[in-house]
Amino acid sequence: MNINATLIGQAIWFALFIWFVMKMVWPYFQRIIAERQKEVADGLAAAERGRQTLEISTRQAEEEVKRARERAADIVAQAEKRATQMVDEARGAAREEGSREKAAAQAEIEQQYARAREQLREQVAMLAVAGAEKILRREVDARAHAQLLESIKAQL
Repeated sequence: MNINATLIGQAIWFALFIWFVMKMVWPYFQRIIAERQKEVADGLAAAERGRQTLEISTRQAEEEVKRARERAADIVAQAEKRATQMVDEARGAAREEGSREKAAAQAEIEQQYARAREQLREQVAMLAVAGAEKILRREVDARAHAQLLESIKAQL
């Protein structure tokens, strides 16, 4: 066998093999590569969209948290204001109740004072009558001298 013929035969077979691969196998590989490229491109686009959505959602969440904090601060301020009002109202009501109780106690004191004074007048009148009776050594008719006793009471 001749080495040149072998080389020429191998070159022909190699050329046929390349032609077969280019016609039959290469389009299949190109289609698979294109599909993979498309999947990778779609994945990258989805990742970018996801990143943008995440940024937008993060901003919206921060704004919601900010609004919620402001609302909470407003609610706390209103609650503190209402608590202050309630304390002031309770103080006013306590003052009014204290004033009413003080007035009632003052009226009771005045009534008791008037009763005690009246009782004292009656006792003084009785003592005066008893003293006059002892001085005069006779019995004094209380009915006959009622006007005199009333005038003595009034003077006391």
